[in-house]
Formats: sequence, C-alpha cells, structure tokens
Amino acid sequence: MTKFGDSQTTNRREDVRFLTGAGRYIDDVPPADALRAFFLRSPMAHADFTLTDLEDARAAPGVHLVLTAEDLEAAGVKLGMEAITVRNRDGSNGAAPLRPILAKGRVRFVGEAMALIVADTLAAARDASEMIGLDLKERAPHMAITPGGPDLHSEAPDNVAYDWALGDEAATREAFAKAAHRVSIDLEDNRVIVNSMEPRGAWATWDGTRLHVAIGSQGVWGHRDRIATALGLDADAVHVTTPDVGGGFGMKAMAYPEYFAISQATRMLGKPVRWIADRSESMQTDNAGRDLTSTAELAFDKDLKITAYRVMIHSNLGAYNSQFGQPIQSEVSSKVLTGLYDVQTAFVNTKGIYTNTAQVDAYRGAGRPEAIYTLERCMDAAARQLGVDPIDLRMRNFIRDFPYKTASGELYDVGDFPRVLNRLAREADVAGFPARKAEAAKRGKLRGLGICCYIEAILGDPTEGATVEFNEDGTVTLYVGTQSTGQGHETVYAQFLSDRTGIPFDRIIIVQGDSDRIAQGGGTGGSRSVTTQSVATMAVMDKTIAAFTPFLADELGVEAGKISFADGTFRAEGSNRTPTLIEAADLARAAGRLDLLRQSERSTLPARSYPNGAHAAEVEVDPETGVVKVLRYTVTDDFGALMHPRLAEGQVHGGVAQGLGQALVEHAFYDETGQLITATFMDYAMPRADDMPMITFTTESVPSTANPLGMKGCGEAGTVGSMASVANAVRDALAARGVEKVDMPFTPLRVWTWLQEAPGAAA
Repeated sequence: MTKFGDSQTTNRREDVRFLTGAGRYIDDVPPADALRAFFLRSPMAHADFTLTDLEDARAAPGVHLVLTAEDLEAAGVKLGMEAITVRNRDGSNGAAPLRPILAKGRVRFVGEAMALIVADTLAAARDASEMIGLDLKERAPHMAITPGGPDLHSEAPDNVAYDWALGDEAATREAFAKAAHRVSIDLEDNRVIVNSMEPRGAWATWDGTRLHVAIGSQGVWGHRDRIATALGLDADAVHVTTPDVGGGFGMKAMAYPEYFAISQATRMLGKPVRWIADRSESMQTDNAGRDLTSTAELAFDKDLKITAYRVMIHSNLGAYNSQFGQPIQSEVSSKVLTGLYDVQTAFVNTKGIYTNTAQVDAYRGAGRPEAIYTLERCMDAAARQLGVDPIDLRMRNFIRDFPYKTASGELYDVGDFPRVLNRLAREADVAGFPARKAEAAKRGKLRGLGICCYIEAILGDPTEGATVEFNEDGTVTLYVGTQSTGQGHETVYAQFLSDRTGIPFDRIIIVQGDSDRIAQGGGTGGSRSVTTQSVATMAVMDKTIAAFTPFLADELGVEAGKISFADGTFRAEGSNRTPTLIEAADLARAAGRLDLLRQSERSTLPARSYPNGAHAAEVEVDPETGVVKVLRYTVTDDFGALMHPRLAEGQVHGGVAQGLGQALVEHAFYDETGQLITATFMDYAMPRADDMPMITFTTESVPSTANPLGMKGCGEAGTVGSMASVANAVRDALAARGVEKVDMPFTPLRVWTWLQEAPGAAA
C-alpha cells in the first residue's frame, strides 16, 4: 500500500488563480481576431419550418456567414450526431433517430438550433438573425413522460425510445406472490438544470490543413474523434484543447451541435470563430438531469428480510438521444439496483420516452443517485409500513460477506456497511432525536430524520495513461488523461507524484486537456479520475525508476542490482552518492541520455471499486409557511484509501449541495406547449448559502481490492446519498400530520399544500 505523506493537507494550488480572477476559461482565451457566432433557435417545441430571407441576413453589415442544415450537407458535413443506444428487452436496439447539428425542416424542442450566424460582433450576428424569416407550422407537442402522444420520430412509435429490462421477471413475480409483506411507492425524480458556473462555449481556428477547437469540456479526445468524423477529416487533422473549466458535473462530457457548427464555419471562412452561451440559452439547450418516474416494490419474509425488489421506470430523454442518454437510467442505473442489500431476486424495466424538451443525460452521479433515491425511499416506506426502525431494517438486510455478486451482475469486492451506519448513527446523535423532535413540537414545528445508505459503482474507461518529463529548469511535467472541471486535480496529482518520488510539490507541472500533447485519455466522469490517473502515474514512475537504475549503476560504479530507490533518493551499496530523481535527470541530460527524460505508461484497473456510505438529514418544517430547513446533516463514507482528505470532504460538500438543491428548490418546468418556464434565475431557484447546513463528515474506510492503491472514488458520492436522506426526513416530519406522499422539490408552497390537503387538516 502506498504511504502518503504530510502533503495530504496541501492547500489547493489552483485556488490562487481561481479566486484572484487569474483563471483562464474558454471565453478568456479566444484568438484576438475571432468572429462571433450566434445561433438562431426555435421558439416552438414542435413545428415544421422553412427559413426565408437568408440572403438578406447574409448581406447584413458585418455578417460573414449564415449556415443552415442544407449548407452543412452541401459541404459534406455529416448532419447527424452519434449517440449510444441500449438493447431492448426483445433483443432489438433502442431507437436511433437522427439528431441534426442544425435542424432540417422540423424542430423538436424550444431552443433547438436552426441556423448559425457569424459576424464581426455578437450584436451584428443577433441583428442578422432577426432578418431571417421563420415560416413555422406548429405540431402538437408530447410533454408527458409516458408512451403515446404525437410521435416525435418515426423510428419510435408512441415515443418509446427503448424498452430495457434486467433480472428474472418470473422469479420476481413469484417471490412477491409468496411474500409475507409487500411495500410499494410511486416517485417523481424532478428535472434539474445543471447551471455550471461557466456556461458552455467553444472557439475554432483553421490554418488550411488543421483544425483547432477549444471547448469547455470533460475530456478532449472524444470531441476530437467526433468532430473529425462529422467534418470528414482525419483525427490527426483535429486538435482539441480545454482550458480551465468552471464546472462540468457530467453535462460537459458530451458533444453538442454548436461545436460541430462553429468548426465547419471556421473551415469555410478561414477565420477564427468563437461562441459562448448566455444563461438562458444554456438553460434551454444544456443537457438536463434526472426527470423520471418510478414505481418501486419490496417483498419481505416474516423476519423482514428482503426477498425481491422490482422497479418500473419511465425516463425522459428529451427530444433526441443525447450521447449517453439511453444508458443512464438503464444500464448505468442498474449497477446499484439493489444497493447495499442482500437481494438476489430483482427485476427492473425502464422505458425511455421522447418528449418535446431539451435532452436529458448524465448529471452528477449519472443514474446512481436516481437508483439509490428510489431504493432508499422505498426502504423508508417499508420501515414505516412494517412498524420497524429504519436503521434496524437496513441492518437486517445489509450484505455482510464479500466478495458479493449482485443481482445486476456487479461484484462488490469489500465493504463494512454496518460499521458505516453505526458510525453515522453516533455522529448524527440519532438517539437524541426524539428529544429534539419534542422540543420542536413545543415551538409548533415539525421535525424529521431521514437516513440514506448508498453505494456507487465507479464508471468510465478503466485504462488511463501518464507521461512524465524532466525539464531543463528542474521542473517535472506530468501529462494526464483526465480533465479537471474544478475538483482540484492539479493539487492531488502533484501531491501523489511528490509523495511517491520525493519530487518537490512546487516543481511539478500538471498538463491536461490537449489532444496534441497527450495522445490518449479517458477524460473525467463517473468518479474515475483520481483512481485511474494515480494508478497510471504510479506505473509510469515505476517505469521511470527502472529506466534510470542501469544508467545510475554505471554513473555510481556499482551493479544495477545494488541500486534501490526509497524516500525520494537512489541509493547504492558502496557509494555515498544519493541522487534524487531530478538530480538523476540532470546527470542523464549531461550524459546525452535524453531518452530517459520522458517516460510514458498506461495501466488498466483490474476491477471496479464501490464507494459507499450513509447520510442522515434532520429537517424542521414550519407548518404555517411550508418552509423546510435542513438543520443537521451528517455523512459517514467509505472511500477506501484517501488520497487527500480535505479535497475528498470538499467533493462531498459539493455533492450534498447539489442533492439538497434538487430536493429543496430546483425544478425545471415546461408548460403544456413545451415552453421552458424556468429559463432564468428569476424563475429557477438555486441553493444558496442559507439553504445549506453545516456538514459533519467522517470516514470508515475499507481499502478496495480493485486497484493497487486501495482507493474508491468520491466525486459523486455526496449527491448519491443526499437526495433520499432529505426526502426521507421531510416525509418523517410530515407523517405526524397525515401526509402520505411527498416528491421533490420540497418548496414551501408544495409542502404547505400537502399539509392543507392531508386527512384531518381542516380540523
């Protein structure tokens, strides 16, 4: 096991530039002479259309280009964007209707791009867009997350994109028939808008032979390959870079139409083109998160052991398949289908539904928060219905023997779920809750306690690479295949390299986000980054030390077998010299051994790791106003070996904030015509500082066996555990007033209305 040094407490070195305004984001670094791009977008959710007066717009002052779908096709651009589909339960593939870069003849959601205008200034491009005539013939929209309604695509009758299933349906049905107790719950998992601090943006240049595209992204290599394919270029002819990124959360991992369109525009013009979304444009067109309905059922025997679990899901995909949209609520979600519980009989069926809304795809946790939310809400409903303590019910059903193969085929390598939950109960002072509840009641308030026990399956490419380079000025550059979007990668990667090699922390340079300088990478998503990248870094440093060993043996006049490396220096029996790696690099450079100064290696994780933990939320509800306040919040996590405890805690805080945001205030709402009503911050609420409680964070770590560092990812864990804990707490608080059903978000009006409509409320 790697021994980590005192630099575990190193402050995030990125923060100096971020907090002093020295960060360099996509709209800070475009070419000085770049033209401005503006997209004409659909004002209707569903309509046939024709664009007119295009020549007037093209002749407008300052305009260089007006680009339509027909223009893209005429230039040989592949109009359709690629997306992953899943296998239907009958063995066929999910629907794959064309999603065009620019709409051609028909629009399917408000905000869909219809034309691109490139001009000297943004104002000139906007003015020209208003000269384009829109001949629109409205179609009836389909807004419900249910099959049926006007078809959006001929490839998907009744708007069903896929009908996916996992598990033994017959065995599950039989288990329910024999069960001593059955519990069911219907849930809505509300749509949220990601609202990263930095909106999406990109710029592109073309030198006649090579395209350079800069994108605010979560990894450059997929974008390079997709842009090259769409534009008919070799991958080597496309260079993609990503500068500082102000938040990604899954939303910036995917390809979007704008990146292809401005890439083609710069090729046609031979001039740089830049685009950045405004906030309402982002709200209308960024991939949204969640947006599904579920019916979950648990079967129990007489001893309250779970004998079967069944879930039926309708998942909103939006108007088209986003890049990962179909797998999120099917293949990805199912990886944690049965959570931490010993359940071998299970069945899940998900139907993906097209609606006249913006696309839905991965959002922090990508399917795992949704699955855990459903299961943990059902577990609390079961505890209430069966009259048992919710902690006791979970304890009775935890997996205790490892490794454990789940009903969905995942192999949990290690865990100690009872220890984690026991620690949470102590830290949250669950024993003292009845007294706090009684005190709140004296003040006329309703107090509730909610528990969520979660597990997460780390996703993404298990293979990653690293390159280390020793520079003449005594610095060392580490090239990585992941992409920070604000998580602190520069700090944790430099810390890890310093701890393993003795290279001073402040002499390590991290390079990321450049498809020319880094040949291959898996990008960032699914909590993969620190685990995969650190293992790759360990591998390249082992290779580097091995490469230097025979050279130093000659330099020191000893046999290679007598050279060792420990505590940051090389040592050899019979020699007083103890060169560091940087000193060894200087010796190699002086000897002309430049081949030693740059080393690369790739590694593959042998298995997936499974972070897990438990959250407790304690809320107070004012029945007079419906206001919900989270007063206490406690987290106990098992992240295995921690690379940087402070950064891990920060990731949990951020994840909890996003989960609480969805639970308390966030809700993307469309009206019946498909207009997004919440397209500004006047209408879409984001969590503020006074919505957040102080968070008690502790760990009970069981090192993973799935990688040599014993790590488990932590980036999405806070969100995976937070939604159900808050929801269960609100349900607990309202139970005393007879409220039976609650769904996120728990806004004051919704909560107050439930209280007024509860049985006996009038009395």
